[in-house]
Amino acid sequence: MNNKLDALREEMKKHGIDVYLIPTADFHNSEYVGDYFKAREFVTGFTGSAGTAVVTSDKAGLWTDGRYFIQAEAELVGSGFELYRMGMEDVPEIKDFVRDNLPEGGTVGFDGRVLTAKQAEDYQKIADEKHGSLHVTEDLVDLIWSDRPAMACSQIWILTEEYSGESAASKLDRIRKKIREEGADCHVVSSLCDIAWILNLRADDIAHCPVFLSFLLIGPDDATLFVQPEAVTDEVRTYLDECGVKLAPYGDIYDGMAALSNDTKILLDRREVNCRLAEALPDSVTVIDKANPSVFMKAVKNETEIKNTRLAHEKDGVVMTKFMYWLKTNVGNTQMDEYTVGCYLDQLRGRQEHFLDLSFDDICAYGENAAMMHYAAAKDIAAAVRPEGMLLVDSGGHYLEGTTDITRTFILGEITPKMRLHYTTVVRCMLTLANVKFLHGCAGISMDVLCREPLWEMGIDYRCGTGHGVGHILSVHEGPNGFRYKVVPERSDAGVLEAGMITTDEPGVYLEGEYGIRIENELLCVEDEKNEYGQFMRFEPLTLCPIDLDGIDPEQMTPGERQQLNDYHRLVYEKIAPHVSEDEREWLKKYTREI
Repeated sequence: MNNKLDALREEMKKHGIDVYLIPTADFHNSEYVGDYFKAREFVTGFTGSAGTAVVTSDKAGLWTDGRYFIQAEAELVGSGFELYRMGMEDVPEIKDFVRDNLPEGGTVGFDGRVLTAKQAEDYQKIADEKHGSLHVTEDLVDLIWSDRPAMACSQIWILTEEYSGESAASKLDRIRKKIREEGADCHVVSSLCDIAWILNLRADDIAHCPVFLSFLLIGPDDATLFVQPEAVTDEVRTYLDECGVKLAPYGDIYDGMAALSNDTKILLDRREVNCRLAEALPDSVTVIDKANPSVFMKAVKNETEIKNTRLAHEKDGVVMTKFMYWLKTNVGNTQMDEYTVGCYLDQLRGRQEHFLDLSFDDICAYGENAAMMHYAAAKDIAAAVRPEGMLLVDSGGHYLEGTTDITRTFILGEITPKMRLHYTTVVRCMLTLANVKFLHGCAGISMDVLCREPLWEMGIDYRCGTGHGVGHILSVHEGPNGFRYKVVPERSDAGVLEAGMITTDEPGVYLEGEYGIRIENELLCVEDEKNEYGQFMRFEPLTLCPIDLDGIDPEQMTPGERQQLNDYHRLVYEKIAPHVSEDEREWLKKYTREI
């Protein structure tokens, strides 16, 4: 029995709520959240980073995407929650489930600070259809969570221009120009990554995502940062004053919205700001509902960010190469498991100059565990790593120079012909996308099919996007760029690919109960030739680490694909060889050899 679910239903009954939603969200629509905001995990027991729980008096469901189907099925056992596999045939969308289970005159409830204004609008329509209402002023989980962790409040620090490449004053000027172009008087920003980027500030309020809880209101000549006072040092206070940014307590944002003058025109994104914030605006305020200008600005990296990011990837490439050498030479001779292998990799990263943090928790998955896309090895139950089969390692780091995200699948011994076929095909898929040439105006949706086609020909697919944008010492996942074969509105990753954008390229094969394979490189979008047909674009690889040739069957590759792999490995050797030991260099020469 799930006592938390029973207690939640009791609170629903007290407050007259028929259907209650618990998303994975904070007050800022962040992808990853701090411990204080893990209400969905608290109630359901599902630990994945994405999912929404919906509770009625007699039903309880957990919706999550294909990355987490296997994990969620295991973690929900005995929780009282049924798994709803998003995107699968005959699985209702959350809104349809709410509509079907809301009685006439009933009430839909949620904490209005953790659903966006756009999401709340959709549920208001459903409630109206049933002549019902919304209840958005109560956090019911808080009423039953007696030992809830405190809200994070880490110390904010300044990312200087030698790493950011542009001053906060310049960024604010650019944004104000966009505000004027949209006919607005001011602009409210609730996205934590956008605020951190605009102000060139970083902190540690979310694990592996160096941001701080805050809201930013930008006016014609000044700005106000709503932030926890304890997070602001004297140095940061002086810096913000020089930038023309005033400070106000974090929770005062709602009063700040309510205090706007009646004729104000405010630019905001209803897909980002929370419901309570939007509702706080006076009725006479005009809302200009458009994307934050900073979303596009921060996605297009400047020259300094690009130069530094290349340095970050060289550092990370040295780490990954040393790790691969250690793993391949010690497996079978040294006792190791998924957890200890991951810890060894973390230690290697931590020794690099200017290392700040991991960019996400490592995924170190052996054998059938690798079929779970976001598997996390636990210390006491991690699988032993043996000299056979494959080990998938997805990892990355934040450095002062930039952020990395890399996946390699390592061959540790004998593999089956089917494994070799799938491994080689995944490498072919990755190379095809990395080497595409395209006209400006294309989005990732225009070319994702090129990456998937070799797998689709085999009747295989993977239930996630092929790639995502990468933030600069921010979230490792960033829009508006990405690779996906269909538009998923909530992902906001269907934007046009521009020079300076960084996007991952990470196809895979995941066979439940057997194995998982993923190969991931980061790609920098750059301009190519321009002619009468327009501006052509291409990608340059940023990631620098061998792709394990022990899994490759060259006969399954075209001559062009073999040349692409050889060219990539030549680049890896050139960049990494000077930074490793003599033994590692000889080994690297073997694992970057031409095929």
